[in-house]
Amino acid sequence: MKITRTDQQRFQDEVVLKYTDVIGEKLGGKVLSFSDEFFAKAENLLKPTAPVRDATRFVHTGAWYDGWETRRHNQEESDWVVIKMGVSSAQLIGAEVDTAFFNGNHAPFITVEAAICTDENIDSAKWDLIIDKQECGPSQKHFFVRDEITETAYTHVRLKQYPDGGIARFRLYGKVVPIRPSDVNTIIDLANVNNGGVVQAFSDQHFGSADNLLLPGRGHDMSDGWETKRSRSKGHIDWAVIALGDKTNIDHIVVDTAHFRGNFPQFIRIEGTYHEGETTPPLDEGWKIVVPQSKTGSDHEHSYEVQDKKTVFTHVKLVIIPDGGVKRVKVFGRVAQ
Repeated sequence: MKITRTDQQRFQDEVVLKYTDVIGEKLGGKVLSFSDEFFAKAENLLKPTAPVRDATRFVHTGAWYDGWETRRHNQEESDWVVIKMGVSSAQLIGAEVDTAFFNGNHAPFITVEAAICTDENIDSAKWDLIIDKQECGPSQKHFFVRDEITETAYTHVRLKQYPDGGIARFRLYGKVVPIRPSDVNTIIDLANVNNGGVVQAFSDQHFGSADNLLLPGRGHDMSDGWETKRSRSKGHIDWAVIALGDKTNIDHIVVDTAHFRGNFPQFIRIEGTYHEGETTPPLDEGWKIVVPQSKTGSDHEHSYEVQDKKTVFTHVKLVIIPDGGVKRVKVFGRVAQ
C-alpha cells in the first residue's frame, strides 16, 4: 500500500468526481462509538457543511469547536471513532481530513482502518489498515490517496488520531458495492448513489452540490439539492453528468424539484450515452436525447416515460434551462444483460 498526499484540485478531479463519500451524514453515515469526545462531538466529522468558527462562543467544557475534539494528555496510543457507512459496502480509495480552526489543538497524526462487520459484532471485528500513519498540520485540509482501490468492500471505518486533539471533518471515498435484486428484470433507480451512481461533471454548483441529485428520498429543504447561480446570458444552460451504477436499459426518469419553489428550472432535457471505462464521456459528442425539452414546475416530482427502452446507456446528462435548482434525478431501468 502506497499513500500519496495530494492537493485539493487533483483530489477533486481524481477522487471526488469518480467516487462517493461513503461515510457522509447526508448519505446515512453514522458514528457508532468513540474513545472520547470531551470538547466536541464526533458526529460533527460527518456533517456535509464546511466547518465554522465562533471565537466568542464558549460552552461548559471550554471553547466551542465545529468538529471532533478529545481531552488532552491521552494515556493511550490514540483516540478513535468508529463509523458505519451510509451504503451497503464500498471499496476504498482515499480520504480528506480537515483540521479547520484546530490550531495548537489539532490531531498530529491519523490512520484510517476498515472492517466488514455488523453493528452487533463490531467489538470482534478485524480491522484492515487503509491509510497508514500520516502527519496532519493545523487548520488545513489534508488529502490522502491510495495507489489502488481496496479489493475488499467494507462496511465500517475507524479513524484514529495520535495521540489526541481535534479534527473538523472527515470524508472517505470509495466505489459503492450495491446489493442487486435477484430478479434481473427488476426496475431500480440506477442513478441512486446506493446503486452506484456518481456525478462525474457539472457546469456549476454555486448554491448546492450536484452529488445531492443522487441521494435517496426527497430531502428536507433546498440545502440538500443541486442549485446553480442565476444566469444573465441568452441561451445559457446548466448541466450535470451522471455515471449510472451499471449498464442500463432505461424505463423512465424522475426529476424532482422538491422545495425549489421560486428557483426551479424553466425546462429540463435529459441525454444519454454509452461510454466504457471510468473516465467522463466527451461532453459534446455521442449523446442521444432520452427526454426531450420539457417544462417543469415548482416543488414537484416530474416523471418522464422513455420511449426507447432497448438502447443501453452508461451515463445520463441532466440539462436545466436556463438555470435553477433540482432536488433529485432518478433513472429507473433494468441492468442490461
